[in-house]
Amino acid sequence: MHNRHTAAEQQTILVLNSGSSSLKFGLFAHSGDDESLLLEGSAEGIGRDDGSLRIRSPDGGVLIRQEHVLESQTDALQKLSQVLAQQHHATPAAVGHRVVHGGPHLRTHQRLTPEVRRRLQEAVHFAPLHIPPALALIDEATKIFGDATHFACFDTAFHATLPPRAAQLALPRRYAQAGVMRYGFHGLSYESLVTQLGAQLPSRAVFAHLGNGSSVCALRDGRSVDTSMGLTPTGGVPMGTRCGDLDPGVLLYLMRVEKLDADALETLLNRHSGLAGYADGESDMQALEKRAAAGDANAALALDVFASAVRKTIGGYAALLGGIDLLVFTGGIGEHSAEIRRRVCEGLAFMGLTLSDATDDPASKVRALHTEEEKQIARHCRALLHAEAG
Repeated sequence: MHNRHTAAEQQTILVLNSGSSSLKFGLFAHSGDDESLLLEGSAEGIGRDDGSLRIRSPDGGVLIRQEHVLESQTDALQKLSQVLAQQHHATPAAVGHRVVHGGPHLRTHQRLTPEVRRRLQEAVHFAPLHIPPALALIDEATKIFGDATHFACFDTAFHATLPPRAAQLALPRRYAQAGVMRYGFHGLSYESLVTQLGAQLPSRAVFAHLGNGSSVCALRDGRSVDTSMGLTPTGGVPMGTRCGDLDPGVLLYLMRVEKLDADALETLLNRHSGLAGYADGESDMQALEKRAAAGDANAALALDVFASAVRKTIGGYAALLGGIDLLVFTGGIGEHSAEIRRRVCEGLAFMGLTLSDATDDPASKVRALHTEEEKQIARHCRALLHAEAG
């Protein structure tokens, strides 16, 4: 058994994290008691004229830079497999896939089998923007890396600990039985923070993953007990182009008065709302901050709404937990926007939540940390490989 575990530890793991027109990836090997990054990169603008492929070494050095080369996810994956061979990396023993939503029956990280793929296909209506590209990537990766063991890691898995009062929606019980419930997302990001903090994680904590998609999570003893996103990644606080929580009557109005069908509603709520709705289509946080500083009232309103919604959610979780011992910001906005962190923390000083200049100070009750979703997936894949090795 020891020899088999040792062999598994020496094998590399490729992690794939797909978006609608992008693909992030990382190659990991086991080092010491954790995963060590061998190379990482991203394919951006897949299917567009401005497509690009970047592959970097762990120290940030650029190994590969190619422009206008990515016709599809398949093209990106094939180029990635070629680069791995050129860099003298063996074919990975495992490929880990980030899957945003697995529906009601896939709530644990697990090996990708034909049955798991079938259940994923059945769950498409839970996340129609996310699951189809994930399935397409899985199918292509299975062909290109046919000798590897493939695993699915779900963003919803971390929130399987939600108690019924958080998971069940105020609808007739039959809907919960059909899988209409709060799932929560960004789970792999939150798991990575729990792993990073280790013994520094107090009993009562709130994590805020703020990016183009944003959510907030309440944790007790490292377990998710409430989170802002719901059935889909559209719920919760307003986001870059997603509306967040709405009065259901708004949807009825749009259906009755503007005669919008489900597809039109989905496009409106996911692609043209949120901060972009306030700021005439602009959803990039850096651009919004510049516009607000220059006196743009619409951009200023977008920032105010966003920060206030995150702050209100944190305040609600303080009441739920009986206080907050640690608030962690992560995600592209949470980690890099000092302005948003400042705005969110305004008014939270009465709970002892004040920003320090050194937001990575372990002694601070408010911290900003880099999320390590790909490394967290690699950790899960390694553990699953060990379990299969016996």
